[in-house]
Amino acid sequence: MTQTTTTNRQLILAERPKGEPTKDTLKLTEAAIPTAGTGQMLLRTVYLSLDPYMRGRMSNAPSYAPPVEVGGVMVGGTVAQVVTSDIDGFAVGDHVLSFNGWQDYAVSDGTGVTNLGASPDHPSWALGILGMPGFTAWAGLTQIGAPRAGETIVVAAATGPVGATVGQIGKLLGCRVVGVAGGQDKCDYAVTDLGFDACIDHKADDFADQLAAAVPGGIDVYFENVGGKVLDAVIPLLNANARMPVCGLVSQYNATKLPDGPDRMNWLMGQILRKKIKMQGFIIFDDFGHLYSEFAKDMSAWIDADKIKYREEIIDGLENAPEAFVGLLKGENFGKRVVRVAHS
Repeated sequence: MTQTTTTNRQLILAERPKGEPTKDTLKLTEAAIPTAGTGQMLLRTVYLSLDPYMRGRMSNAPSYAPPVEVGGVMVGGTVAQVVTSDIDGFAVGDHVLSFNGWQDYAVSDGTGVTNLGASPDHPSWALGILGMPGFTAWAGLTQIGAPRAGETIVVAAATGPVGATVGQIGKLLGCRVVGVAGGQDKCDYAVTDLGFDACIDHKADDFADQLAAAVPGGIDVYFENVGGKVLDAVIPLLNANARMPVCGLVSQYNATKLPDGPDRMNWLMGQILRKKIKMQGFIIFDDFGHLYSEFAKDMSAWIDADKIKYREEIIDGLENAPEAFVGLLKGENFGKRVVRVAHS
């Protein structure tokens, strides 16, 4: 199935999933291509970002953003090309960072859209290292984690687009960096290619013991994006005055109830109190949007100097996005997962 100039394919939310999304959660439909009016432009999707936060948008539970309505187009960041334009600063053929969602075409009045130019070198990178994931890593680590040279940073999902960037920035700041990832191949990549000091496979039976051995001086910054047993293993290892930026809890997104076992909330709160731990959740553009230009300057310089490496996983075809998204929630991705909806 390929993108055409006559039909707008859309993936709509067909149901609110209970637990893991299934083949029935999103439905591929076709609609007419919308027409842009005065002060608007028509955008053609080229790349679609897949991100864990999208699972939350499938639910109608209270959250920081409204849910996708059943029957509505699934939300998502995109890189698109301008097809027609009645907006100054956006010319036909320009690539833009937009929020078309899971569909071929969308109309925009330019709000929240960033022009990437006619021929960007790596247009899909605007959805990864130079976009929301990279910005999340940079801001969460520098503004909340505030690491000092010589401290120890632990980051979960260490080869994902956020975790890999957190670790590499940590090394640039002179810290010891220990990653956590699922599988030996990912751990080897974190150490050999990304420069982490160590990486522990969370699938190992003795994961908690291996993590403790890798941080003999304790943990000063834990960048949280997974939760679950990784968080359980990290908490006892946190040093006094440790900092914990929290940008996600992907291991819990498909959960339908609290995990079995005793209520450990009071234990966690006791750790936070006694160790004076700073734990802060953040929504990147809500909390740090004003720092984006500073991030873009830093990250662009690091990339140009080959100080930051970036791994991208391209999935071809809008129709393959649902399966790729379910795999993402299971940790099957190796790097930033992006769907190529069409060619530029």
